[in-house]
Amino acid sequence: MAIFTGIATAIAGALFGGSALATSLIGGALAFGAKFAIGKIQAAKQVKQKYTAVQGEIQFGGDVPVGTLYGVGKTKGQRAFYAKWDKGNKRNAEVFILANGWCDGLEPYVYMYGEKYDLVAQATIGNEVARYGVQGFIDGDGNSAISIRFYDGRPGQGVDQRLVDVTANLGNKWKATSKLSGMCYVVVERYYHLEFFRDAGRGKPDIDFVLRGLREYDPRKDSTVAGGSGTQRLNTPSTWVHTKNPAVHRLNYQLGLHALVSGRTLIGEGKSLGQIDLATYFVAMNVCDTLRANGKKTYECSLFVSGDDDHTEVLKQFDDAMAGYGLNRRGLSGVIPGAPQIPVKDLTVADIPVDRAKDVQFRPSAFERFNHLSGQFTSIQSMWNPESLKPVYVNADIAADGRNRQTSIDFLQVTDPDIAQYLLNIRYRQNRMGGKATVPVSRRFGLAVQEGEWITWRGKSWLISEWRADERLRITLVLSETSAAIYDDDGIEPGPIVVPPTPPINPSLLSTVQNFNVTVGMINGAQGYDTPALLFTWTPPDDPTITAVRFFYRIEGTTEIFEDQCTSPEDGSFRTTKNVVSGKVYNARATITTVPDRLRTFTPWMTTAQPTGLQTLLTGLQQLQDDALNRFKELQQEMDEFFRPRLVELLDAFSLEGAVGQIERQQIVATIGDALAQITEERRVRVSENEATAQFLRFLQSSLGTTNARLIIEETTRATADSALSSQITQLTAETGNNAAAIQTEATARANADSALSTQITSLDAEVGDNLARLIQEETARADGDSANATSINGVSADFNGRFAQGLVKFEAVAAPTGVDARFSVLLRAGTSQSFKVSGFYIELYTEGGVQKSRMAVEADQFLVTSGNSRHYPLVYENGVLKLAVADIGTVNSGLLQSLNGKMKINLNNGTIEIFS
Repeated sequence: MAIFTGIATAIAGALFGGSALATSLIGGALAFGAKFAIGKIQAAKQVKQKYTAVQGEIQFGGDVPVGTLYGVGKTKGQRAFYAKWDKGNKRNAEVFILANGWCDGLEPYVYMYGEKYDLVAQATIGNEVARYGVQGFIDGDGNSAISIRFYDGRPGQGVDQRLVDVTANLGNKWKATSKLSGMCYVVVERYYHLEFFRDAGRGKPDIDFVLRGLREYDPRKDSTVAGGSGTQRLNTPSTWVHTKNPAVHRLNYQLGLHALVSGRTLIGEGKSLGQIDLATYFVAMNVCDTLRANGKKTYECSLFVSGDDDHTEVLKQFDDAMAGYGLNRRGLSGVIPGAPQIPVKDLTVADIPVDRAKDVQFRPSAFERFNHLSGQFTSIQSMWNPESLKPVYVNADIAADGRNRQTSIDFLQVTDPDIAQYLLNIRYRQNRMGGKATVPVSRRFGLAVQEGEWITWRGKSWLISEWRADERLRITLVLSETSAAIYDDDGIEPGPIVVPPTPPINPSLLSTVQNFNVTVGMINGAQGYDTPALLFTWTPPDDPTITAVRFFYRIEGTTEIFEDQCTSPEDGSFRTTKNVVSGKVYNARATITTVPDRLRTFTPWMTTAQPTGLQTLLTGLQQLQDDALNRFKELQQEMDEFFRPRLVELLDAFSLEGAVGQIERQQIVATIGDALAQITEERRVRVSENEATAQFLRFLQSSLGTTNARLIIEETTRATADSALSSQITQLTAETGNNAAAIQTEATARANADSALSTQITSLDAEVGDNLARLIQEETARADGDSANATSINGVSADFNGRFAQGLVKFEAVAAPTGVDARFSVLLRAGTSQSFKVSGFYIELYTEGGVQKSRMAVEADQFLVTSGNSRHYPLVYENGVLKLAVADIGTVNSGLLQSLNGKMKINLNNGTIEIFS
């Protein structure tokens, strides 16, 4: 930066007598400071950037970055001009700049008022490339109330003479020189037709255009380029064509979009063909155009970019769209597409110098691997909105990792669901493969291969991701594990089927049910048992879009609201016993559910004329039983998950892409015969632009024959721009033949911008043959912006000759805006491999309908309460019967009373007494 050198010279002359060293230091500091500040500003902007095929907001004014579209996308554009004229300003026009550069055209439809409208091609009236009316806004004479004139941005395009003429006498004029050369834009002219706007209840339309973006240069179709064949020429844009090929997009972005007059680069990197590795681009373009088994091209994408975007991030979007990676091969920019290759050479022991160190990681660490991957794509069927892809997960991977590790990757630059689903599966497989290696090789081998090629080594395929040579021409290869199976279609499901949304319904239709009312009633059960109920009535609606009637009710004088619904609106009535208690007056109101959704309102609150009847003996016991059984099932599932294998493999190497670091290793080994003793210590530090990692490993082992003792300690710290992690794992094992004992402790602290988490797990195992005893203790504390959670779990397990016994004690506390919950549970389980028995209890505080409640439940064949005094019989609940010797009861609400011998029955509901001889 020459400007900073000049400033530094002046400062050094004033303070240090013109010292050259001072000049150099000050100039470097100024340049670094400016670069750092600009980098921070750009980074702040980049965090907010979301790359997609949709530009969803109208941009106003002149302070808008230069932007364009690769592929096909939906845009509202940048409003550059507005004018209104005619009597009562019945006519108005707007100019929207859609993209910079020579674009291909408009797709034959637009979106307005939340609906899709077809464009009707009409004869041009001036210099526009195409002119359209909008279906549904064309009168009987063929005149469209909305007229769209399209200019594609070609060099030398003419002015919109119609707009010049109609604004000539207005204060805001469209000049005859306003040609917007090099800009793709539309002129939208509207006439306020009473039939289409006022009578239809419509206001001014907000239009979304679907644009076929830049015409792009494809060197495969240029016969002046080695390997090309065709009439396209780099410096003749009229020969270029539109495409959705990600590799063609990437090449054109690297070449850059240039200003028509000055020739400066507006968008992209502005490189020349001499700086591009065309060989890799030819391969990538052909891979993208290759048809898969479903008849579709392998990869396609579309993307809006601007002149302010970070080049690395934009190139990454194109790379992700073809499951590939950017490549720098001997100073030339290239790309590796996501496709299988034939390995060019086999790396053998003879090709690896023994006097040089190598770094091999056959699988990534647990923190770098995931086993559950989700994502989104841009769905054209859903009006260009994001839709979810089918998540990719493999149960075997989850079991191998010991727990679910989930992340997401979005492909918002992809509009085809099958291609996006294919990409999601490839990224999952690439992550699971994940081996890394830095291997020194001989000159003979190193000079025969290059970046981007596949080789074989140790029975696996590897991609050469980096080729290094030092000043002594000692060659080192950075390898990434790969396989042709990654790109196999087998086992990959088609993408999700998105149903287009139904156009919105006229809001003049019903917003709620008519003539709603509520009354009390009773539902008769077996043996004279009755339950109080509420009966809702309404006038059945003659509207097929109403799919359900929803009821909201409460006990008069309280604030807790209960809800139920009827999915048959045409019935006109619905009875519910849900959360209805006896002896209470109720208030109720209703609303509707519609498909598609529209404006809805509630009916007025209605009140029952009298309280509900008294409930009989079976007062909601079934509901309480279901709740308790469901909760015990949850506790059993927690026990199953808790006792799954928890030991993790230690001593995994680690690697950061594009990182630098150091490794220091010390080892002491002594062996005699089959006796071994060793101590290994390893310290590792590694940093990259995005991450810093430090790791300390200690490994002690003593073994003699089948007897083995090990002590392993792993300590790791890691920091990124928005997260920090610290972990410590200690593992002690002792083995003799089939007998083994192990103690493992794992402590982790993690924090990022949104949450904080700390966990500590201790596991004790003792095993003799097939007999196993285990004790596990796990404690977790988690907090984020929405809630705080603390959990403590203790578990014991013992297996012997197919018989097992397990116990789990758990305490959990959760605080969130919806309520504060706490639960203490104890669960016991024992049995054989054929059957088992469960017993336990839980106590909980929970939130229901915004109200704090408490509950205790017990699962046991026999529940007994005793005073400990032999003179008093216990209270016993067994086989569904409550047994009690003496009861002192003030009030009894009952349905049927009968003697043990059946001689007398008193039916309190029917008011009858029966005596049998």
